Amino acid sequence: MTEPRPAPLRIGNASGFYGDRFDALREMLTGGPLDVLTGDYLAELTMLILGRGRLKDPSRGYASTFLRQLEDGLGLARERGVRIVANAGGLNPAGLADAIRELAGKVGVPVRVAHVEGDNIPVPDGFLTANAYLGGAGIAACLRAGAEVVVTGRVTDAALVTGPAAAHFGWGPEDHDALAGAVVAGHILECGTQATGGNYAFFGDHDIRRPGFPVAEIHADGSSVITKHDGTGGVVDLGTVTAQLLYETGGARYAGPDVTARLDTVRLTQDGPDRVAVSGVRGEAPPPTLKAGLTRLGGWRNEVVFVLTGLDIEAKARLVQDQFADAFARAGRRPREVRWELARTDRPDADTEETASALLRLVVRDREQESVGRALSGAAIELALGSYPGFHVTAPPGKGAPYGVFEARYVPAEDVEHIAVLPDGTRRLLSPPVRTRELREVEQPPLPPPLEPGPTLRAPLGRVAGARSGDKGGDANVGVWVRDENAWRWLAHELTVDRFRALLPETTGLTVVRHVLPNLRALNFTVHGLLGEGVAAQHRFDPQAKALGEWLRARRLEIPVTVLEVPA
Repeated sequence: MTEPRPAPLRIGNASGFYGDRFDALREMLTGGPLDVLTGDYLAELTMLILGRGRLKDPSRGYASTFLRQLEDGLGLARERGVRIVANAGGLNPAGLADAIRELAGKVGVPVRVAHVEGDNIPVPDGFLTANAYLGGAGIAACLRAGAEVVVTGRVTDAALVTGPAAAHFGWGPEDHDALAGAVVAGHILECGTQATGGNYAFFGDHDIRRPGFPVAEIHADGSSVITKHDGTGGVVDLGTVTAQLLYETGGARYAGPDVTARLDTVRLTQDGPDRVAVSGVRGEAPPPTLKAGLTRLGGWRNEVVFVLTGLDIEAKARLVQDQFADAFARAGRRPREVRWELARTDRPDADTEETASALLRLVVRDREQESVGRALSGAAIELALGSYPGFHVTAPPGKGAPYGVFEARYVPAEDVEHIAVLPDGTRRLLSPPVRTRELREVEQPPLPPPLEPGPTLRAPLGRVAGARSGDKGGDANVGVWVRDENAWRWLAHELTVDRFRALLPETTGLTVVRHVLPNLRALNFTVHGLLGEGVAAQHRFDPQAKALGEWLRARRLEIPVTVLEVPA
């Protein structure tokens, strides 16, 4: 007789970022059955924010929101037997663990708390924080030791799922396929409601006023079903899961400290209402290095937005730019970086003043606050009565604000201490994987046969394709997918790198890499350098490239009539 198959491990998510829906933790604990509840609080920008906060108070450096959420969440989790795993420890997981123990004493809920540390690596001169991305082994060790709450510092987002799954099913470091399946499930969960209809290209197809948070039912072989609690809003279908799977990824090899997951092997199938099965994921040994994120203060920035109304918008914009160039020259202090952007939000013969107006945005940066503060504000204020007709700004310029820079580096895994501090205080050093594999790009798979020539209509790409975009340091990624094979046969041949650049002229001159994922009917584009020094530097209008995919979907091109669902 064969042994019965173990019941799936139900892992939910209650936070996709520091600032996500506060009551989500309670909602997830009370909305349906769970075994583990995770929360992702860290992003590249968050580490800089926590680093600056720690300068003011060395005892902090963690996500205080999580601690407040636990005030009534601890009792609920204990009552329902749900373990909580979160990376809210940020730069001070030991401090957060102590604070949770103190809170547990105050609310009368005894819980076994553990934490994972060692991600902090030596901080180079000029930097504020430096942290390696750890895997799930430390989390697994804490849970195996009986921890009911585990908090970590900088781990990969997927580690919040691989750790509990490995602890539950007894996976070892060589169980690459199972770990890879959990990595994929973890990546789908990590951004919370983005897997259940949030930020979704085809949002009009569903009611997403208040989408529920996602749940993954993990099986012993690493396969999973993505779902959500019954009665919660939003939707889980092939599109929402595909969108999140493409988010902030690159090529077919998705590397992490536990395993390298092959995204080109992922298969998604609808398994019922609000249920998507994830299967077939193959894994490979992880690379010998760990990604490390370093943050530093990059300098000072300031901005002012001029409102240009009515006629002669271009001429008014040139006048302001000329006047500022003259003001900077007279002051003898031009900021190191001066960027102008004219947004033509105006309409001809508009029936409201606002829709008759365009916005001219000036952003300046410099190493010195004085160069972006008084130099800018003085010039802007002095123009108030001596510039274009109708002169006004959306807000007066301030003194300038510091901006941060994120840098990614790679360090040997054996140089990083991965330590699980168990509930009894025992410190267990975790060894890195013995077997590793250098990361290389996969060969591009064959494309499907192209469509037969036929009539076309000029229409937005978004009529047939969904997209989701995001940031990784200074790079942006845009995942584009279609929902049927006919559209895939067209998209795979039509949306080349050259066509991508033509549709998004801002990418001209940048390195753009296209990755083909046939199982998902998807293309994933990485645009190197589009975001400058990263989100904290606010290099461009959309500093995290969140809407880059929607811009692409809005661009028009010739689309075969047979591909368009409803011919225009």
